[in-house]
Amino acid sequence: MSGLYAGTEITPAPLPPLLLDDQRTRQAMPALHTLALTLICLIWAGNFIAAASAVQYLSGLEFTLLRFVVVLALLLPWIRRPVSGQWFNLTMACLGMGALHFGLVFMALDRSVDIASIAILMQVYVPLTTLLAVIMLKERIGWRTSSGISLAFLGVLIVGLDPLVLTQLDVVLLVLASAFCLALGTIFMRRIQGVGMLSFQAWNALLSIFPLAFAGWLLEPGFLNDPAKVFQTSAWKGLLYSAIGASIIGHGLFYWLIQRHEVNRITPYLLTVPILAVGLSIWLWGDRPGPRLLVGGGLVILGVLWITLRARNRGRVITETP
Repeated sequence: MSGLYAGTEITPAPLPPLLLDDQRTRQAMPALHTLALTLICLIWAGNFIAAASAVQYLSGLEFTLLRFVVVLALLLPWIRRPVSGQWFNLTMACLGMGALHFGLVFMALDRSVDIASIAILMQVYVPLTTLLAVIMLKERIGWRTSSGISLAFLGVLIVGLDPLVLTQLDVVLLVLASAFCLALGTIFMRRIQGVGMLSFQAWNALLSIFPLAFAGWLLEPGFLNDPAKVFQTSAWKGLLYSAIGASIIGHGLFYWLIQRHEVNRITPYLLTVPILAVGLSIWLWGDRPGPRLLVGGGLVILGVLWITLRARNRGRVITETP
């Protein structure tokens, strides 16, 4: 899915000589790069629709497990053993950002009657990541960042008062738990060094498969007992879209862009992902978000944008991945 990961330190490839340091800030973004950024936003927004379509036939945990199986099968050649001392951080990051985050959010999509509220509520993990960085990494934030966090949480409160959302509080709890796991995984991701992006995605898939299989066996009677469900058109199309489109192509293009531009220069544009997701949910899914959902969602996105811009001005890194 989509979210702003704060402070990733996964080692990128060397930057081209002409794009080092402040030159990336001063240089205008070429049209090809703008097109790639637009494609990323569209792909990640569409991932909400693809996943929602697939979980009409597969359970949330079945879909998550099979998604990671496809990702691992395609990225296994790029997996590399992490350097000494990285195993704990890598494992915790993968569990938080992989099995727990995706498992919970796809379970929410499986139970939800709409997509818009999930796309909006997932953005709360940005202020959660900032708060966890203060608690766990002893980072300091000022009153301006705190005001952005407060604005985002106020938006969540207003979203929670929407009549549609009130009828599915279990979905809200699943999404908020997913956002917290994503935020926690992001903190551990910040400590990872010497792991390439494709290798990290392969490890993320590998370390997520077994916990998801155990959770499915424990929580869902009939888990993976009907292989024919995978061959339903919406199921396999959604599965391939999420694994190949959102994860491999989306992440790959994003990684390509952050080698050429400051990450914090790109991330404000990625806030169009939940906006596009809401638009697609209205157009393709028939969602009819109420005024409280729209107003609350607007406050969440404004709060997240404010946090992102403050991080950009202070030189902290925030990245986004679905």
